[in-house]
Amino acid sequence: MTLDRSLASAALLAAIALALPGCSPSPADAQAATTLKIAFFSDNTQLVSLDPFQVYWLEHRVVLRNVAESLTDQDPKTGDIIPWLAERWEVSPDARAYTFYLRKGVTFSNGEPFDAQAVKTAFDSDKAFAAQLPSTFGATYLAGYDHAEVLNAHTVKLVLSRPNAGFLQATSTTNLAILAPESYRKTAQERSKGAIIGTGPFVLEHYTPESGLRLVKRQGYAWPSANVQNKGESHLAAIDVTYVPEDSVRNGQFLQGQVDILWPRDPFSDVDLQLLQSRKATIQSRSLPGPAWNLYPNTRGDRILADQNVRLAVQKAIDRKTYAATVYNPAFPVVDGVFDVTTPYFRSQGAKLAFDPQGASHLLAQAGWQPGPDGYRYKDGKRLTLVYNLAGKETAGDVLIQDQLKKVGIDLKLRVQTKAEWAAANAAGNYDLTYTYMTRADPIVLQTILDPRSANSSTLATNVYPPATLNQAQALFDSGLTATSADQRAQAYGDLQALLIDQGSAIPVYERVWQAATAPRVQNFRWSAEGFAFLNDIEVKP
Repeated sequence: MTLDRSLASAALLAAIALALPGCSPSPADAQAATTLKIAFFSDNTQLVSLDPFQVYWLEHRVVLRNVAESLTDQDPKTGDIIPWLAERWEVSPDARAYTFYLRKGVTFSNGEPFDAQAVKTAFDSDKAFAAQLPSTFGATYLAGYDHAEVLNAHTVKLVLSRPNAGFLQATSTTNLAILAPESYRKTAQERSKGAIIGTGPFVLEHYTPESGLRLVKRQGYAWPSANVQNKGESHLAAIDVTYVPEDSVRNGQFLQGQVDILWPRDPFSDVDLQLLQSRKATIQSRSLPGPAWNLYPNTRGDRILADQNVRLAVQKAIDRKTYAATVYNPAFPVVDGVFDVTTPYFRSQGAKLAFDPQGASHLLAQAGWQPGPDGYRYKDGKRLTLVYNLAGKETAGDVLIQDQLKKVGIDLKLRVQTKAEWAAANAAGNYDLTYTYMTRADPIVLQTILDPRSANSSTLATNVYPPATLNQAQALFDSGLTATSADQRAQAYGDLQALLIDQGSAIPVYERVWQAATAPRVQNFRWSAEGFAFLNDIEVKP
């Protein structure tokens, strides 16, 4: 949202708070007291899918995490893979065969048993993972996957044709959650609209795109992830989710006690934080695993950012500490590298990201860009102008970056486009700076952005590197993918992070923090490793 819109939202929040000094919900009956109400950011009608294998939108993945479960889970503190639907597993020395020993007594909500055949159906059906997982995920989640072998009723071996060091972590994700065999008799479109059957603690009762959905408690549930404290049925009878596009409306609903969890897409502003906390809300925060919010340069041909000195000047000209404190709040974490800190094998690059306007000016002078009378830099009569593509809107953060770059003589043009125009411009290479991101708690996720062989946009992935650097980056991606030890992965991804910063191929701006405000009556909210939440742990007090 823009700065003006933020102020307007804050003013409305303040007015609501003054008008409702005691706004705390009063339970109408026992059922209402055990129904959790969540207000999410707006739904995405272009990416509407509640099918685990197609899901993209973060809010949909929160819902799915509580309906459909995975073979493994991931410890949100350590990044270690831990048991879930599989009690244990074995990985072959060449990292090409994964044998899972499944929990007994687990059923899908339609009564079908969860067993080795159900896992094989999920992976090998012509309507399941291998056939229908979008390239967005399949290129790395299932890289090298070949087939599943049923060894006995509760033992299944997943076989790869080549090593994929991220595969075990992939089995912990929402995207590789297991649905009931009945679900694969549905079409992909039917599953996207909610025809999904899982083993989770909740059942999806209905889903209306852009409006909301309802989850109801699964009776007899007793097989949660090792991350979950509540080992039995959910404390909640139901969960009502609404999608509310306007920040001010969503915030107002929370302050009036109409919702229990306020869950926006962007972090709260400092003004909103103070007001929410004054109403005794608890602010839940976690950095989303995967790439930080990075700017990605176009280094092709005669583009200005083909010059490494200019890319590094942009790197040095950004005051990330001021950005975090100004756009969000003084306690907001300052970005420290290419990845957010919750990503396994994260390596700090903070020393290289220090604010250094003098260093930026020196690099620009070396590149032949000299100050002009208007404060911008020029070379051969041409102003140093960079075009930054924005999808949908211009934010206060974008304007702040524009102002910071202006101080060293760089003219940053903010080009606001529709999402379709933005995607087309990225595909055509019609930009100097752009952005994109993905969320996954494994560094392999960066290949979906910066490896032309598997990226969503091969053009963007190619453009960020000078030709020689592309070869180095791909070699490190391959090393991380085929490594058979944690030390080897740490080395490969550590070297990759250093390369991207040293070359100015990724320019971190801020840590991607997801926040939610929970009402005083909401207890035991905990984040998953993916940045979601296990809602069966939550209790709602009258």
